[in-house]
Amino acid sequence: MILADTSVLIASVRDLTGARAQELLEFAGDREIVVARFTEMELLAGAKDEGDWRRLSDYLAKIRLIDPSVATWREAARIYFDLRRQGITIRSLVDCCIAQIAMDESTTLVHNDRDFDAIARIRPLNHVHFG
Repeated sequence: MILADTSVLIASVRDLTGARAQELLEFAGDREIVVARFTEMELLAGAKDEGDWRRLSDYLAKIRLIDPSVATWREAARIYFDLRRQGITIRSLVDCCIAQIAMDESTTLVHNDRDFDAIARIRPLNHVHFG
């Protein structure tokens, strides 16, 4: 299983050639591609119009969504807190939650977002910068 971040999925669904989606599928191989519930929210919030909303909704209906556990919220806040104490500000607290979900699920996070690189400096985040 791999957890795909919004930053990777946006590039995949917006690429009309299908090359980005194919690269992601090839990278995943036999592993299931899953997304965090946060990613569903971010993708749908970025829909350009009703047609885009429906297309994204149909796409997301085919993917398993991972919800954060009760402990995930506190651990994500701790990630943000620990980074801030080191003078590093993460642009999105949601990224801390997504990273924590990846660690909770013991899976690889595939992303194109520097926030996850920062998180990996202080946590055992298994991640691949896919850009």
